[in-house]
Amino acid sequence: MKILIIGGTRFVGRAITAELLSRGHEVTLFNRGQSNSDLFPETEKLVGDRDGGLDPLHGRRWDAVIDTCGYVPRVVKQSAELLSNAVERYVFVSTISVFASVATSGVDEQAPLGNLEDETVEEITGETYGPLKVLCEQAVEAAFPGRALIVRPGLITGPHDPTDRFGYWPYRVSMGGDVLVPGRPERPIQHIDGRDLATFIVDQTEQQRADIFNATGPDYAQTMGELIAVCSDLSSEKAQIHWVDEEFLVDEGVSPWQELPMWVPEIDDQLRGFMRINCQKAIEAGLTFRPLRETAFDWLAWHQTRQNHTWQNTLSPEKEAQLLGKWRQKGEAS
Repeated sequence: MKILIIGGTRFVGRAITAELLSRGHEVTLFNRGQSNSDLFPETEKLVGDRDGGLDPLHGRRWDAVIDTCGYVPRVVKQSAELLSNAVERYVFVSTISVFASVATSGVDEQAPLGNLEDETVEEITGETYGPLKVLCEQAVEAAFPGRALIVRPGLITGPHDPTDRFGYWPYRVSMGGDVLVPGRPERPIQHIDGRDLATFIVDQTEQQRADIFNATGPDYAQTMGELIAVCSDLSSEKAQIHWVDEEFLVDEGVSPWQELPMWVPEIDDQLRGFMRINCQKAIEAGLTFRPLRETAFDWLAWHQTRQNHTWQNTLSPEKEAQLLGKWRQKGEAS
């Protein structure tokens, strides 16, 4: 197949490109040429800007386009409308954050979606990210009625993840010492390795599917305790794990997801189902998951190649030590 990828050189896009090439597809990359431009020399590379700079796409045809980096509906609409007669299928990477509510477990593809009171808003924040993706999905479906594939991943993990929202844990445990972990060991978590997501997207593209899929995992009830156990097993350093009560962390002003990744407080009734999304439809369509140990091991190996890394979305060592000190004092006082 001839495949156009919008993006294609960072994280998920990179994994999708690699998967397509491994299967012998003819790949064209369209992006600004600013990230990892030396990757994939065997592909055709078109340099432009998806916001008003789509001229390199005019007059061309592909079997499908895979859009890995659409966040603003006005911008996604430009590419979708331009390509509506140039490709057979539009594949859009969305997010499980599109749902209006995740207050209950088992939210599936048919659940109500979020909305914006002012649909002209383009600033991406924690509150607008999901509803903007909803509008992006709608723009794609309007331009490709019956020809759109929408994939909604949750937290994406694995090598080349620039967010640190998974990698913090294997790294932090590998450093040893006293490690603060939020909540209880039985707290459920969901995530998907970017390479597994890429495999699923390519599979569905090859099958010419037009559908909507939630795509996070794994296909069993994984817990934070399991993640920490795997990280400990991979580490040569001895870590002392401290499971710290969620109410204490909230009272101390610790920011879930931002300062302590993979933590969505169970005590928040509005987010109770965020790590319990129903992905059975995608699993039945062929979504598979590699072992957690493999994802953590490969992330650590990739992390060793990074230089002068500035951590994001993580707790600083100083704040971690301060919080653990207060937690111990609280325990002693009680």
